[in-house]
Amino acid sequence: MTNQKKLLLIDGSSVAFRAFFALYNQIDRFRNNNGLHTNAIYGFHLMLDNLLERIQPTHVLVAFDAGKTTFRTEMFADYKAGRAKTPEEFREQFPYIREMLAARGIAYYDLAQYEADDIIGTLAKMAENTSEDYQITVVSGDKDLIQLTDVNTVVEISKKGVAEFEAFTPDYLMEKMGITPAQFIDLKALMGDKSDNIPGVTKIGEKTGLKLLLEHGSLEGIYDHIDEMKKSKMKENLINDKEQAFLS
Repeated sequence: MTNQKKLLLIDGSSVAFRAFFALYNQIDRFRNNNGLHTNAIYGFHLMLDNLLERIQPTHVLVAFDAGKTTFRTEMFADYKAGRAKTPEEFREQFPYIREMLAARGIAYYDLAQYEADDIIGTLAKMAENTSEDYQITVVSGDKDLIQLTDVNTVVEISKKGVAEFEAFTPDYLMEKMGITPAQFIDLKALMGDKSDNIPGVTKIGEKTGLKLLLEHGSLEGIYDHIDEMKKSKMKENLINDKEQAFLS
């Protein structure tokens, strides 16, 4: 008999958004007698059922974003600027998703100034560092959370619909991209993130970012050896956008 505990951490904001758009083409079917759209609620419910049955967790928490203003917007005013307005059909369902979780006895949490992935990252690291034996599963639609994968942590990114996920472990990340979780953080710093309006380094995409990291090991390693690089537009961009890279 094992004493291992299974912790399931769900990025509620991201998963609800994925559920909403997974069933968006049927949105008119998902409306109750009062006119409330229910496609996100229904999709979230299905996704939750799938995860609970498959993972059989002993502990579950769903984390939500608390609002648009976070410590990141204080550091970088343009963070997530320019995003399209959240559809009202989606926004109106959020209170009912929380009610559904409460009715099922599933804990949910948000924290002012922080995003769901901050809560998840903190709890995952706390569970890893405790004396208890935890197997951790993180579920999100946001690839940024891949950085959390560890020997005891699997990160599942939703791919299609409400039941298909891509499971990232350190071995799978190495097989798929040739980098470690720590290097994944540096890759995101180099590339930036258009969806969050994070600039990164101009004209450095995944292919170039991976090449630089494989050659130099880390973001710090790239800049430690930048004087040795041949003159090029890429080198110029790295120098000019250094502050943006480390901010990311």
